[in-house]
Amino acid sequence: MSWLRNLTPEEVSQGLAEGRILLVDVREPREIEAERIAGAAFMPMSAFDPAQIDNPENREVVFLCAAGVRSVTAAELSRAAGFDYDAHLAGGMKAWKAAGFPVER
Repeated sequence: MSWLRNLTPEEVSQGLAEGRILLVDVREPREIEAERIAGAAFMPMSAFDPAQIDNPENREVVFLCAAGVRSVTAAELSRAAGFDYDAHLAGGMKAWKAAGFPVER
């Protein structure tokens, strides 16, 4: 998938800090209850609809999941629905934590 952009935890952290990124967490509620990234929007894959992403500031949409598989699926579904969302946090929450970035519990 040459169209898919694999962002690093550092790139996502910087984009969040600068207000350029809308991070959309597609994990399920039980996963989000255990830990989450501050400021992320939630749209579990079980109810995923890219048309329902609330992005009034027109920020770059970046998908997040546990390990980077469901986030790719979310990007694929978004493109199929006509949206230009083409980025995800490569490695997901595991990569985020491995890079030493904070999570909320």
